[in-house]
Amino acid sequence: MRPNYRHPLVSVSILTYNGEHLPYNSQKYIENCLGSVFAQTYPYLEVIIIDNNSIERTKDYLKKISDKFKVRSFFNSSNLGLCVGHNQGIKKSKGEYVLCLNQDAVLDKNFISRAVESFNKDSQIATIQGKLMQEEGKKIDTTGLMMLKTRRVISRGQGQTDKGQFEKQEEIFGADGAAPIYRRKALEDIKLVFKRNDQWEEEYLDEDFFMYKDDVDLAWRMRLYGWKTVYQPKCLAWHSRTSGESASLNYFDIIRERRKIGGFAKYFSFKNHRLVLIKNDQLQLLIKHLPWFLFNEIGAWGYALLFERRTWQAIRKLFQQAPLAWQKRKIIMTKKRVEPREIARWFN
Repeated sequence: MRPNYRHPLVSVSILTYNGEHLPYNSQKYIENCLGSVFAQTYPYLEVIIIDNNSIERTKDYLKKISDKFKVRSFFNSSNLGLCVGHNQGIKKSKGEYVLCLNQDAVLDKNFISRAVESFNKDSQIATIQGKLMQEEGKKIDTTGLMMLKTRRVISRGQGQTDKGQFEKQEEIFGADGAAPIYRRKALEDIKLVFKRNDQWEEEYLDEDFFMYKDDVDLAWRMRLYGWKTVYQPKCLAWHSRTSGESASLNYFDIIRERRKIGGFAKYFSFKNHRLVLIKNDQLQLLIKHLPWFLFNEIGAWGYALLFERRTWQAIRKLFQQAPLAWQKRKIIMTKKRVEPREIARWFN
């Protein structure tokens, strides 16, 4: 049987990398991740691996996998970052749907089949967010992204014990970047085409981000263009998160959690969060939420300047990248289809 309109081809794009910033055995995670992909009950798959210059042992393993299974592997000569890697995977893929999968995620065997069922019910669904659990135990990793009026973005349910509180399929602000599955039509619709140094470029994920907050940026753009993101609890997966923000709303807890994050993650998170706002926020909403926003931003900038020397470099890079972010904003605001009052309901 061949893929058809009810059972279309799904592309699984897996980004692999192991280097000094990964405090675990990357090959172990890649093997588990690929094993869960090969075990999917949905038969119409193509698997693409983008490797960001892993160590030789991992490269050798990927080459063996490519020879044994119908897998296309591509090897970058340097670590180009998560955003470039996933963009490469999307561009090389052919499926009607694209699963951008982190190497530290493991899928339930029905993950893709459940996602396709949901897509088939509504042509306006751009993204399916699954129920991601922490690698061990019964704690939730994420059920999707939630936007606060402060402009802080949290993962719904992160760290909570699963007691069935997230068993309802529902529309959410956006999908976390660990295992989102996208409709290709939506990706092509929100793709940014722009000039950089007199060269035309095409981006789904913003390549200036390198990594971190790229999922927030893409989710917000999807919202502005009128696409839906749906949480489907039947799409179950497990994720070993190595860094990320707590879902706590208590500022002391936020600071405590932030101290656990490495300087690499803090650098990109601080810079990229502000780039997200430059590109996607709307003046009408920002004015409406100004008290919450100012309180949070003053605290974030003050804390960074006083206690995070690594973040000083991020501030300098932010100002360097801001002009191009503003150029991208002009494209987004020209093409957006949703008014601020409709976006407002996604701010908690």
